[in-house]
Amino acid sequence: MDESLNVFDEPLLSCSESPVTGFFRDGCCNTSDEDFGSHTVCVEVTQDFLNYSRFRGNDLSTPMPDFGFPGLQAGDRWCLCASRWLEAYEQGMAPKIFLTRTHKRALEIVELEKLKEYAADIN
Repeated sequence: MDESLNVFDEPLLSCSESPVTGFFRDGCCNTSDEDFGSHTVCVEVTQDFLNYSRFRGNDLSTPMPDFGFPGLQAGDRWCLCASRWLEAYEQGMAPKIFLTRTHKRALEIVELEKLKEYAADIN
């Protein structure tokens, strides 16, 4: 696992324990070279984003008990793939993010200035 640092090179804060999120299902947007999707951006999902994601072929709303996935509802926090967030950003559908809870490897895919536009945890 990569060092747990956020986009400010500070300790990465937990994104969500309920539902538990993260590539490692540790509540944080931790990552490693095995995380090909780069599940590094901590978001608060909206219904519009959930609809958009389902339209794009990634249904995050429907529970999948066999995989321990409860399905997401508007207001839930989730570690989203950086490329999916960037795609949603480019379509005007990006959800708000938490920079202190977003892993610094997200910056390999998304510029910090774009992330800051949607930051829910800084002014």
